[in-house]
Amino acid sequence: AASARAAVVLSVGVHGDETGPIEVVAQVLEALSQEPHALAVDLMVCVGNIDAIAAGKRFIDADLNRMFRPVRGALADAAEAARADAMIAATDAFFAEAGALRWHLDLHTAIRPSQYPTFAVVPDLLAPQRKAALSNWLGQAAIGAIIMNPQSAGTYSYYSAEHHGAAGATVELGRVGTLGRNDLSLFADVHAALDALLRGAAPAAAAVAATTRPHVFKVAQEIIKLSDDFSMAFGRATHNFSALGAGQVIATDGATIYRVGAQEELVVFPNPDVRVGLRAALMVVRTA
Repeated sequence: AASARAAVVLSVGVHGDETGPIEVVAQVLEALSQEPHALAVDLMVCVGNIDAIAAGKRFIDADLNRMFRPVRGALADAAEAARADAMIAATDAFFAEAGALRWHLDLHTAIRPSQYPTFAVVPDLLAPQRKAALSNWLGQAAIGAIIMNPQSAGTYSYYSAEHHGAAGATVELGRVGTLGRNDLSLFADVHAALDALLRGAAPAAAAVAATTRPHVFKVAQEIIKLSDDFSMAFGRATHNFSALGAGQVIATDGATIYRVGAQEELVVFPNPDVRVGLRAALMVVRTA
């Protein structure tokens, strides 16, 4: 029979050099281990790219967080493809026994600085009540911004949302750091919010003050790297959520020119080094 308890997937280390969340989740679990009866949810913890974590690298062969899709093309033989298959199988089995309340928080840190030090990418396909619960939790965790994502880029949290109805989010928590040397005081709000969720104290809407509600953005366009001629029109030091004016060139790729639309757009995840065919940036506009 399906459980009446909430089912929560916490994933960390999907990118091997994003180590802060690994330490945060370890602390939360250590505290719960002292009083195991306090755990009020069915919990699955997934440590993603174990080989890359050991190597201190983002990935071994290819980005694991682009592998949660049926067609992988030239990446089908990558080490990360097999790892994604194992993670998908475990996730499917976990949610097969779950009730209606399902969560998947995939915890990351960002490669570059950001105008919003913490932010989350949330699948737009979530049911309204799951979206509201997730937004409330993100506010409790002091996440500064939410990007509503209309389509999958092959990410782990989007997989759980699309296939299992989980309130899923890719949560970006500050900057990449060395395992064991992260300043965990920077993760205090997320630590407290995770602890509350696992102890069954998920926030009611009224409990999240308006001042802590994240700003909400929608995706205006995805910038896809079409060839090795791809070049961004701004420097590598550009922060996440940097603003580009209407009509401004974002990138060029052979004969293709990507431009900002009729209103200002903000750039997120700019990375010209991705493989051909993958997303090199998201352009977003604020909606709330």
